[in-house]
Amino acid sequence: MPRQLKLFFCAVQFLTRLPTPALADFEPGWITRSARYFPLVGLLVGAACAGVLLAAGQLWSGPLPALLAVAAGVLITGGFHEDGLADTADGLGGGQTPDRRLEIMKDSRIGTYGALGLGLALAIKVAVLAALPPATAALALVAAHGAGRAAAVAVMVAGRHVSDPATAKYKPAPDGVRPAELLVAALLGLWPLALLGWPGLTGAAVGATLAAVVALTAKRLIGGYTGDVLGAVEQVCELGVLLGVAATASAR
Repeated sequence: MPRQLKLFFCAVQFLTRLPTPALADFEPGWITRSARYFPLVGLLVGAACAGVLLAAGQLWSGPLPALLAVAAGVLITGGFHEDGLADTADGLGGGQTPDRRLEIMKDSRIGTYGALGLGLALAIKVAVLAALPPATAALALVAAHGAGRAAAVAVMVAGRHVSDPATAKYKPAPDGVRPAELLVAALLGLWPLALLGWPGLTGAAVGATLAAVVALTAKRLIGGYTGDVLGAVEQVCELGVLLGVAATASAR
């Protein structure tokens, strides 16, 4: 199997619960090297969610198709990024010192901040998707999932990993994600935004802003990023793209 195909399957294995061929010669460093394909995996997840949205729209009206589409994304990824959002909200919101915040983020139990953050994020996604025309909502879903993973890769390049390697969900390779790999990730994952026109550009701006806020807050409070922070960055970027698209599309 070609190396790049192995890295793509590694990205699929890491980010989703979709079945993939076994990687008998797997090396831990592949997760870092596969980051270039994270946005492509996001597009696949977004396309599946968009398919659910459009199919459900043929049977039901109201917010139910949007709710089913969001639920499909959670099922495909196993709530991987949503778990990171909840843990990050608990840790950054509830701890008083960097060490205590990291300790809270490692706790498998969800707290008040995590429950509120996750619940509100999911509710807003459903509301935004339900407010858009089905075709626009479907394309926005694809674009948001790709952009969210690209934002996480950008943080992996620009930030400092601060988790304990022994317990971290993501253990970066010594050289980290390379700028050239971020460029590949951006090229693979951001093009659907252009298909949306001005709403896509607005969504990109809002998503990038929210992702930067989370990343910079984590840098200030814990000194860098963890795997949970990457999940939170992905989720808020995804949410920002949808909000930006909805705001601009409704104004046209």
